[in-house]
Order: sequence, then C-alpha cells, then structure tokens
Amino acid sequence: MSPRPDLGPRPRLGYCEGRIERAAELRADAAAIDALARKPGAGTYVIGGEWIVMKKGSPLHEPLFTLDEANAFSPATETIFLGVLDGVPRFGHGLTPQTAETLKSRSDLHVTDLRSVAVQGLVAQDHLPLIAEAKAVLHWHARHRFCPNCGSATRLVNGGWRRDCPQCKAEHFPRTDPVAIMLASDGDRCLLGRSPRFVPTMWSCLAGYVEPGESIEDAVRRETLEEAGITCGRVVYFASQPWPFPTSLMIGCHVEALTHEIVVDREELEDARWFSKEEIVSMLMRKHPQGLTTPPPVAIAHHIIRAWVEDEVDFD
Repeated sequence: MSPRPDLGPRPRLGYCEGRIERAAELRADAAAIDALARKPGAGTYVIGGEWIVMKKGSPLHEPLFTLDEANAFSPATETIFLGVLDGVPRFGHGLTPQTAETLKSRSDLHVTDLRSVAVQGLVAQDHLPLIAEAKAVLHWHARHRFCPNCGSATRLVNGGWRRDCPQCKAEHFPRTDPVAIMLASDGDRCLLGRSPRFVPTMWSCLAGYVEPGESIEDAVRRETLEEAGITCGRVVYFASQPWPFPTSLMIGCHVEALTHEIVVDREELEDARWFSKEEIVSMLMRKHPQGLTTPPPVAIAHHIIRAWVEDEVDFD
C-alpha cells in the first residue's frame, strides 16, 4: 500500500455545520416573529434570485443587514424566518433579480452569486449555511406563487415555511431534491467525469437525481451505469450536503466498480475516464502536469475524492 499523502488540514464542507436554531415552534406564531424582527440585533440576508447582496469589507464582506437597511433597498418579495443564532433572530429578505442587479452599481455594496461567495471565501464561514438556507427557500417561493392543485394565488404563512391556497385549502411546503453523487473505484483507480458546464480543467464525481421509488443505493448504481457504462456493486454512504442550486441535497457515496470498460453518455457527460490514485493526489494539490483539477473544497465531490485518496473507504 502506498503511503498516505499529506494533503494538509481538512477544509470545511460548504453550506454545512450551521449553528442556527431553526426554532420551528415559532413559525406558526406571526406575532412572535414580528416581535423577533423588532429585537435589537435582528439581521437579514438580502437575496435576489442568484444574487447575494453584501456590504463591502476587507478582507471579508458583510452579508447581514438590519431589517431597515434591507427594506431601504426594496420591500421584500418575501420575508422568511431562518431561526435564532446566539439568541438573535435571522431572516431572509427577497428581492427581484432585477432589483438586486441595480445594486451592483453602488460603491458600498458587493453583489455576486453564491458560488463565488463560497469558492472565493468572501464572507465568514458561519454565514454560508444561513445564506444557503435563505436562498433555497426564497427560490422555492419565487416558483410557487400559484397552487399546483387549482391554480389560485397562494399566500406565505409559517414564517415562510409554507404556502397556503385560500381556494382549495391545500398546503404547500418547500421541497428538497435528493441527488446521489458518487465515486466509483476499483482498487487504486477511480472514475471521474466531465460535464460540459465545468471549467476546462475540472473532473468530478458522477451525480444524478434520485428518482421516485428508488433507493439511494439503486440511484448510485443506475447513474454510474447510465452515464459511464460501469456496473457497480457495494455502496457506502459518505456524507450529505445542502446544495442551494437551486434546492438539492447532495448524498455522497462511494461505490465498488465491477466492470471497467467506459461507455460515455454524451448527452450527460463530455467525457469520463479512470484516474490513478497518484494522479488524483496531484489534482487535489493543483500539481497535475496537464493542469487537471478536482472540484474546490466547498463541494462535497472534493471531500468524497479526498476520502478515497486517504484510504478511508471500506466496502467490507
């Protein structure tokens, strides 16, 4: 067995390890939430579609605003109650994407997308899980203003965690879409693929939505077979990650490859290939001779790949 590579300290997985107390018991009490909004120190994240609004700072930007500051930009499309952090309430303030775009011209603000915020480390780490929560829920509201049952306009209730239809009385809740993301391996080789959406140097784990009536394990095997033609056996769960692009839950797994000949589904992938462990180490360390890379540490794919390199996968 080759010696374990020294990849340095483990980075934090993006959008995870949030310290917020969601305080779900308060959501149905509109008066209590109104009182929290008036509490000194109450803060809100301002989000317009994909855009995150922040106060310019150095070295980090500040994504938290007072409710009055947020309302000065524009009245909220929706206001959602995120929970309580260290005894202080946190909210999400929705803007239209167009309104958020206009704020880019202000010299005191920095407006960019959440991926850039996370990958470039533009805010303190504790903010990322809360911004992800707010972005995902506000995205859901923007696309569920009408009842899918009868077509009537719905209204926001429960602090933003439900929409009710006054016509047919249906209740609608924010949804999370489960996605299996997996690394197939065979001894000292692992399988990575390239999406046409990736930057030119990046290779990553395969991934796909878990379908209705399907287990996580079955989704892992099906997606690997469909995208790369590889039949797989044993599946080991690794970790999960909320992925607010727009509202997914990434379910990370390792899977044992049983076959080796790759047949790429060109509608899903640009390419797929086997990589040796030594080659993956060079990619993780950004020292690959051809400049190939793995995803950044903010993504669960980075951590799935690193765990395999560090010999933490056991199919027995």
